[in-house]
Amino acid sequence: MLSFAFAVCVAQPAPSQVPGPPVPYASVNQLNSLLSQLEQASQAAQADLAKLRIEKWKVDSAGKRQAQANVESLERNLQTALPEIITELRNSPENLAATFKLYRNLDALYDVFGSVVESAGAFGSKDEFQALENDLNSLERARRGFADRMDTLATSKEGELARLRTALQNAQAAAASQPPKKVVVDDTEPPKKTPKKKSTGKANSSAQTPNTQTPSTPVPKPQ
Repeated sequence: MLSFAFAVCVAQPAPSQVPGPPVPYASVNQLNSLLSQLEQASQAAQADLAKLRIEKWKVDSAGKRQAQANVESLERNLQTALPEIITELRNSPENLAATFKLYRNLDALYDVFGSVVESAGAFGSKDEFQALENDLNSLERARRGFADRMDTLATSKEGELARLRTALQNAQAAAASQPPKKVVVDDTEPPKKTPKKKSTGKANSSAQTPNTQTPSTPVPKPQ
């Protein structure tokens, strides 16, 4: 049951990354320190899990199979899922969703690892139990560190949202206090001018010169 819940938890989709403002140096430095400690704890845990001799534990076959399944789930997470989440967070140091994803993964790791530690203490050797307990404590410190960072980021994001809301409200109030500007649009078309026809010179001369010739008198014929 623990291994199934663990697999479901680590198989969540990655959050979308949205470019943001430059991250302060202090925040990046804190994140790098936390991730470095986590990577060291992961390497130590993988080495100690590989040394386990579960087949020699004083427990029945069902208990050995369950312990082995939990160990394999832990190894898959530490070798594949956890490095991918760490890389994602390094690329977006103050991404709250990515930070929560890492915290949630550490929470699942802690639960399953705790079950293996209990089994080692009950059925394994003293050395196995001591090594795993140290690894569990390291994971717990990492989990608390990222929980604190997540709380700090959430408080910072809330402050940013509050400032943005205030700025937006002020801008809206300033816009509402100004009278609206009137825009006059002249959409009437001017009357179309009828083009004048040009008269030719020949037509003008014939029209203006009167006919001055008198009709001729017929000559009588001699009888």
